[in-house]
Amino acid sequence: MSEQRGRTLTKNPWCGDFVETCIRMGLPDEPLLGALGKNPYWARNWLLFGREVQPIIGAVLVFERGSGGHVGFAIGQDDTHFYVLGGNQSDAVTIARIIKSRLLGARWPATYPPRLQRLATMKPGEFLSTTNEI
Repeated sequence: MSEQRGRTLTKNPWCGDFVETCIRMGLPDEPLLGALGKNPYWARNWLLFGREVQPIIGAVLVFERGSGGHVGFAIGQDDTHFYVLGGNQSDAVTIARIIKSRLLGARWPATYPPRLQRLATMKPGEFLSTTNEI
């Protein structure tokens, strides 16, 4: 394991675990079907979650990151990046700035009506921009 700021970082990605925990706590009856139900820890499996939406506040955003991807919740955007509340971002739950070109999909729970609330406009530089969430 590597060290960062005096802490030992986990080698296991846990962004999907964070999203699943939030969904299970907030929407315990929300179905996780197919591959997502079998392995919610694999970020790209969240492309099977609920229904497809445009990025809106609270949507689950799935990003390209090698073969495994990254997943978190949309909270804002600037011209080039999404601002994402997620787990395993610097081995913590943080807000990260992720370039829009990495977006694979935005998803919304099947059991909850979408809120058509646009993403907040953020100022670049307010949060760390990442390319390799660990």
